[in-house]
Amino acid sequence: MGNRGMEELIPLVNKLQDAFSSIGQSCHLDLPQIAVVGGQSAGKSSVLENFVGRDFLPRGSGIVTRRPLILQLIFSKTEYAEFLHCKSKKFTDFDEVRQEIEAETDRVTGTNKGISPVPINLRVYSPHVLNLTLIDLPGITKVPVGDQPQDIEFQIRDMILQFISRESSLILAVTPANMDLANSDALKMAKEVDPQGLRTIGNKLLPLRRGYIGVVNRSQKDIDGKKDIRAALAAERKFFLSHPAYRHMAERMGTPHLQRVLNQQLTNHIRESLPSLRSKLQSQLLSLEKEVEEYKNFRPDDPARKTKALLQMVQQFGVDFEKRIEGSGDQVDTLELSGGARINRIFHERFPFELVKMEFDEKDLRREISYAIKNIHGVRTGLFTPDLAFEAIVKKQVVKLKEPCLKCVDLVIQELINTVRQCTSKLGSYPRLREETERIVTTHIREREGKTKDQILLLIDIELSYINTNHEDFIGFANAQQRNTQINKKRAIPNQVIRRGWLTINNISIMKGGSKEYWFVLTAESLSWYKDEEGICDSWEEDPWDGGGD
Repeated sequence: MGNRGMEELIPLVNKLQDAFSSIGQSCHLDLPQIAVVGGQSAGKSSVLENFVGRDFLPRGSGIVTRRPLILQLIFSKTEYAEFLHCKSKKFTDFDEVRQEIEAETDRVTGTNKGISPVPINLRVYSPHVLNLTLIDLPGITKVPVGDQPQDIEFQIRDMILQFISRESSLILAVTPANMDLANSDALKMAKEVDPQGLRTIGNKLLPLRRGYIGVVNRSQKDIDGKKDIRAALAAERKFFLSHPAYRHMAERMGTPHLQRVLNQQLTNHIRESLPSLRSKLQSQLLSLEKEVEEYKNFRPDDPARKTKALLQMVQQFGVDFEKRIEGSGDQVDTLELSGGARINRIFHERFPFELVKMEFDEKDLRREISYAIKNIHGVRTGLFTPDLAFEAIVKKQVVKLKEPCLKCVDLVIQELINTVRQCTSKLGSYPRLREETERIVTTHIREREGKTKDQILLLIDIELSYINTNHEDFIGFANAQQRNTQINKKRAIPNQVIRRGWLTINNISIMKGGSKEYWFVLTAESLSWYKDEEGICDSWEEDPWDGGGD
């Protein structure tokens, strides 16, 4: 490809950019481009206006750039500008260009200072420019509370990352000379997506393969005083030639040199990207041609085509429903749990919580057990707990499981129905089909709901009808004795003595008259005391602070 072909590379990509913007999609192609990144008041607007030689960008306080601006600079003998959204009009007054940018921004974002990632396409023809395409992005900002919505900073950051994360994008990081470059917001963001500095044009203090270029922009006083950009460029040239620190590199500094470097680097970048770009275009072209071929003989009233379309939509509904329940869906919700994840949470968190909520008063339970035992014995007294009393108390507790179990079913059913509605949203173009699909599937779910609840109640009735005291989890007499032995073994390990000494007990019901002194030993696990002079010891090993004992 000769020099002439190289010169046509940027205009060729511009045509692709315009074509994709016109049809409202990118066709999943990342076109080579230069994204201009910088903090508020970093000088991005001044750099771009210096390229054009005209004041044409909106200025003011706060967030001025609220939509990306795709700026296509095209060398031409005549000077004018045109927008893709009103291509029939040629702008020769660049004040009108500024007004149109502001008006087009408000058309999408409104007048409440909102932002939008939908770009504005502006093409500028001028004898003072080199072929170049740049995307002017909103300035990186930390908005004070009360000035803008508090999440505006994150929206801008996400928008910038959306453009500079693409491997096809070169990054022009604009940083003011009076700022510590290590703290440059533009260079920090560039480093996040381009850690090796292969795509970033910025400053030599960071490892950037594409180097750095210094420019001198107009001051705010110059801008307010309407200083001519041509005069500003001449002053910039004089500054670099006369300054002792820069005159030895004056040819590698300034706005004209920056424009030449960007033109060359973008051209080379497009050339390197062409093979993969061409491959993607050919692949998509073949796919579109195949789709067009299918529609050549398309007849809207063809019953076979209608049936096929209906089956495809129903099958897609089934696939979407399964993915939402089983996981691995195409669109992952990052805001809340839904589908299978919510059902999982119901089973593993909500249902156990409902079981734990079944609180009972231990005093009341002990009283009920006491009454049950006495009522079973009648006028007789017994040594052991009657089976009937045990079963009466246990069954009363098992019955309480019905409510949380049925509630768990209700929660799962509700989530299944919500999932059905989410999956049928794709059928919005066919309201009757959507309504019928929801009705059929929901009816089936409701039928299964009834059978599920019947099955749960049956399982609980089975538990109520027979209590298996031989089950390994049942703590019967044998298991209780075994556990007690294990506890005693654990307690055989010497424990810490908390206090020992003499204890005076005054209790008329135990001792007939007066009080008596006992020697006691209090450890971490038990309280022991000696009843008489022979050293006979009694102990209390359950909980010394429970308020009882012999």
